[in-house]
Parts: sequence; C-alpha cells; structure tokens
Amino acid sequence: MSGKAPSGPAGATNRADVEDFLFHEAALLDAWQLDDWLALLCDDCSYRVPSNDAPDAQPQQALFMIADDIHRIRERVVRLKDRNAHAEFPHSRTRRLISNVRIAGRSLGDGVESLRVHANFIVYRHRRDADVRCYVGCYRYLLRAGAEGLRIAEREAVLDAMELGAMGLVSFIL
Repeated sequence: MSGKAPSGPAGATNRADVEDFLFHEAALLDAWQLDDWLALLCDDCSYRVPSNDAPDAQPQQALFMIADDIHRIRERVVRLKDRNAHAEFPHSRTRRLISNVRIAGRSLGDGVESLRVHANFIVYRHRRDADVRCYVGCYRYLLRAGAEGLRIAEREAVLDAMELGAMGLVSFIL
C-alpha cells in the first residue's frame, strides 16, 4: 500500500481510500517503520494527545500530553530510534485496531482536497516485564489528498481513559 488515493475534485476520496491509508499508517507504526511513517506527514503537520479532562481544548488553552509540530515530531522519531531512549529500548510491541472510520467533513482549496476524518482505535502495548497496556480512544485527522496521495496534516489521539497513571508512559506514538 503506497498511501496513494485518487486526487481530483472534492469527493474523489472515499471512505475505503481513507481506511486503507489509516490501516497502512497503523501497520507502519506497529512495525516501528517510523521514517516511512514520517513520509506520510505534511510539512506543517501537528500531532497531539490532549488531556482527558479537556479533549476539545486547543494546546494554547490547556495542558496537552503531547502537542508537537512537524519539527518536534521528527525529533520524537529520532529519540525513539535511539538506543539511549530507555523508555523505548527495546521498543514496545504494539498492535493497533482501527474501526468506525468516518469522513466528518471535506473541502477543496488550491486543488487539494482536505478531509476531516474520525476513527476509533485500540492500541495494545507489550513491554518486557510489564503487563499488557490497552489504550482506547478516537483519532481525529485532517488529511490532504493531492498529487502525492493522502497525507496527514493533523493527527490527534483522544484517549478515553479517565485516569492515565495506571497506563504507564505514552513514550511511543499513539
């Protein structure tokens, strides 16, 4: 799967195209192919994990667990691949399940189709000498469909858990 989706007039990208793209992204993250995952991101991408007490807030107004721009995302990937990143060496084994993919909105500007996409997720995280952790929530994306196919402009992972302490560190990419 190349991450390509048809480009053209607004409405050319359908749910199946989006699902295939999200499944491809999940497979890259589960395989720790982080450089290939970075290639799916737009140059102005943001990756956020809001606190569970204010999931609809903006990073300027509330505390976020993660609020990265593209530069910080790239730095995060470099750190995660470093053997000195003790929280993720050896790296966690994860398995992502993506469901209920919905196109919540779409627009067309400058020949690029933008799609607001929501999807439910479960991420199972396996670490040596630790219990399996289960992260459940909703992804909220802004995807752009252009000549290069679908790309991620915004990626937000909203966790359902009310108390995160027992879940451990979120040192990997949700």
